Amino acid sequence: MFERFTEKAINVVSKSQEIARECGFNVITREHLLLALVCEAKGVPLRIFKNKNITYERLLSILYPDLQGSQADNRTLHFSSEYKELLKKALDIANVSGNSTILYEHLLLAVLNDKDFAKLNTLNDLGLNIEETKNLLQKLVQKKIKRILHPETDEHKEPEEKSDTDDIFDSPESAKIFERAVAKLSTSNYEILGTEQILSSILEDKNTNLYSILENFGITSEEFDTKLKNVQSRKSEYEGRQIIFTPNAFKTMNLALQTAKELGSSVVLPEHIILGILKAKRGVAYDIIKEFHISDDDLAHAIIKPIEKQMPETLTILRLAKEEARRIGRNTVGTEMFLLGIIGEPTGIGSKVLKELEINIKEARDVVENLVGFGNEYYSKEITFTERAKRVLETAWHIAKKENKTKIESSHMLLAITTEPTSLAMKALEQLGVDSVEIREGVKKFSNAEK
Repeated sequence: MFERFTEKAINVVSKSQEIARECGFNVITREHLLLALVCEAKGVPLRIFKNKNITYERLLSILYPDLQGSQADNRTLHFSSEYKELLKKALDIANVSGNSTILYEHLLLAVLNDKDFAKLNTLNDLGLNIEETKNLLQKLVQKKIKRILHPETDEHKEPEEKSDTDDIFDSPESAKIFERAVAKLSTSNYEILGTEQILSSILEDKNTNLYSILENFGITSEEFDTKLKNVQSRKSEYEGRQIIFTPNAFKTMNLALQTAKELGSSVVLPEHIILGILKAKRGVAYDIIKEFHISDDDLAHAIIKPIEKQMPETLTILRLAKEEARRIGRNTVGTEMFLLGIIGEPTGIGSKVLKELEINIKEARDVVENLVGFGNEYYSKEITFTERAKRVLETAWHIAKKENKTKIESSHMLLAITTEPTSLAMKALEQLGVDSVEIREGVKKFSNAEK
């Protein structure tokens, strides 16, 4: 049997032998296997145990509170009949899930499925939800649908930054900032616009909610300008070729544009520019912000919080899309997660169209899970978008602007998906019996009804 065990699974069995010997036992029992599983946990299982503060030392003290130390000699230890039965169950689980080898997860599932294992209640007492854990592990070991890489990641190449900045300054708010920044530039000895002029221009407008947020962090126009006068060099602005913007101002503004899209806005606002500066983490403006000794995350959260209260549809859709990705153990959001997010945002036209086409979240999830499979990635890592998903967001942005809307709506997201006929979202829709023509007609119908 052991020839089918992976290295991780073999390590668990070996560790259980070592634990039994160290604890003074002559027989290796289920308790020793459970302890070994906790000790050797990695990836998702490790995170599961960590979340409940279940460590090897803590579990050992509970299972064997009166343990005095090793009393066993160096004789070969043998497995108990219950332990052997668990190994057979692990083999059965591997066969059912389509795996040719026995994984660590199969061993853990075998233990969690053992209804006769009284000491298993210890995990319940420590706060571990055994049924939820079993469901997650079962999804992880389904070889027939498990794929480590997202199917759209073959397109995961960083796009070249755009040089056209017209979209960035086409809202009245950002246009005023740009005009003031250019005016500041003309009174200085510089010819290229930097992040410091842009942020200084934002701080000139004191009658905004954004200014109040920045002021709460100690960032006022007076304090910023004082610190700016002490800047001796613009070296941190130049990490590339010189253009109308300094390279880092150019990067910052493109990040502001991307942030606006991700927050559901079809125009770039001052809030997005500040968030762009925080994301870029470089440039004179950012260097000065760091002098205020504030956390980037705290400032970003304070700026985003009022935006979230407005509940823009796209922001909700993207949040739901990320939650769907995490649910199946992935750190990558593709177009298929956008689709699930649209369905999950019930007030939008996109959801209404799909509902009329008899598409529900349960069936859509089943189809998506079969397309992308379950991953085993760390949930704590930052969620990223595939390049195709970014293109969909970009297209939705342009559709919203064409309709003179200030916000990207779910209908724009759904229409944008239909422009990517080979995307996973469209493949999912096709399997659900829906085509792009039906979607476009549905959007048109509901949009006209709301006018």
